[in-house]
Amino acid sequence: MEEQMKNRGLLIVGLLVAMLFAALDGTIVGTAMPRIVGELGGLGVMTWLTTAYMLTSTTVVPIAGKLADMVGRKSVYVTGLVIFMIGSMLCGMAQTMNQLIFFRALQGIGGGIMMPMAMIIIGDIFTGEQRAKWQGVFGAIFGLSSIVGPQVGGWIVDSLDWRWVFYINLPVGIIATVLISIALKSYKATGPVKIDIWGMFTMIAGVVSLLLGLTFGGKDYAWGSWQIVSLFAAAVVFLTSFILIESRVSEPILPLRLFKNKSFSLLSGIGFLMSVGMFGAIMFVPLFMQGVVGISASESGTVMIPMMLSMMLTSIFGGRLVHKLGMRTQMLIGMIAMSVGFWLLSGMGIDTTKLSAMSYMVVLGLGMGLVMPLITIALQESFPKSELGVVTSSSQFFRQIGGTFGMTILGAVMNVQSSGLLNAKLVPYLEKLPEQSHDMVQQMESMIATNPQSLYSMMYSPETLAQIPAAIRDTLLPILKSSMVESLHHVFLYGMVFVLIGAICTFFLGKITISKPVKADDTPQVDA
Repeated sequence: MEEQMKNRGLLIVGLLVAMLFAALDGTIVGTAMPRIVGELGGLGVMTWLTTAYMLTSTTVVPIAGKLADMVGRKSVYVTGLVIFMIGSMLCGMAQTMNQLIFFRALQGIGGGIMMPMAMIIIGDIFTGEQRAKWQGVFGAIFGLSSIVGPQVGGWIVDSLDWRWVFYINLPVGIIATVLISIALKSYKATGPVKIDIWGMFTMIAGVVSLLLGLTFGGKDYAWGSWQIVSLFAAAVVFLTSFILIESRVSEPILPLRLFKNKSFSLLSGIGFLMSVGMFGAIMFVPLFMQGVVGISASESGTVMIPMMLSMMLTSIFGGRLVHKLGMRTQMLIGMIAMSVGFWLLSGMGIDTTKLSAMSYMVVLGLGMGLVMPLITIALQESFPKSELGVVTSSSQFFRQIGGTFGMTILGAVMNVQSSGLLNAKLVPYLEKLPEQSHDMVQQMESMIATNPQSLYSMMYSPETLAQIPAAIRDTLLPILKSSMVESLHHVFLYGMVFVLIGAICTFFLGKITISKPVKADDTPQVDA
């Protein structure tokens, strides 16, 4: 028993290290973007550094969970770690932007495998009451990465070289791999392992088509363009084929029978709706702080820190609180707290201070921390251990898809509201300008019609503002600020609506009992 406890301690350390370095990667890379573009060029495809990683990591999550159930946690997790490290090494060695994008996609495959595995293994080695505590701790790791990531990334870029943003993953990854390899027991499948190849193919094709359509729609191409319509049509065809295949194969990647379980359907829906509101709204807070309040990009990042800290605290303490409040009550309280946070954000105006915005973000973070770990715990309590992999990864998959939908839907809300307001407020003024301003007027009217958010970007670009005559600038800026504020009011209110719908879903959850810790002499095996 002592050896088992010792191994469990090593395993937890390995999981924490692996999750921290995977979570840090996203925020660190964002900080290094300007330096990367400066050396490799490719400004026009810079967003693909994030898009490529998102596409592969999101798509592979449910596949990783199913494989973990079939062939064991250890082989899948270590494979993910190795792929992530190889991808990191190749990213650091990239000589062109296209190479770097390809290697980021490879790195994303490793990240997508690693993402659900920690939660699956926590589900294996702990009972429900212990999971609540540990998954809160692991959830806090993500919050910590958001706080320290930009600072670490800035230090690496300034002191070393942008390539070390990727190389730093290697020693940390090796430590995590060694610890997990030692502490996690191997598992040998009995009988033939049936891999759902056609299910994998149709799911990957369908999800990638959907994510590409959501990523490019309204930005690079109009929603009604043949490119976007074709991507959505392909998504419908492939995902329909995926559903048909999953209903017939013996070992489906995403068993459709899971949706017959009311808890699975409701919790997946709650996670999806929470992510739609959360990711979509959070994306716009720095935009407000830089464009309206007028603070720098680095300062706007500090506005997010209180939210992350409050989320970390409630993630940890929420794991203990759930025993007193109950699963459904705590989830409802958290969703309502998030809704209040969005409502407060929707009231921000031109006179809003940095301190006020930070206090609103704290309320939002408190709600997020109460809910996020509970979704995974509730699902794991509703299914046998033999299905923990596919159930946990499916939940993670729906949350990631929800985040992508959120950024797209609320981005579209922002554009529609902005176009209407700018057409009403700015176009009449532009039409009165003298003939010599014709080119500038034409350019602005085109931006209003296609991508009004790009017009707002001039508010936090002193170089662009300096090129506009002072008389025009003094009239232009108040119009842009007031239009942005009114548009963001709608964005935050829509975010609130999605979260409130999720809160309503909690009423339909049945009673989910959290299992108690077993006695010392019945310590659970690390049966990975």
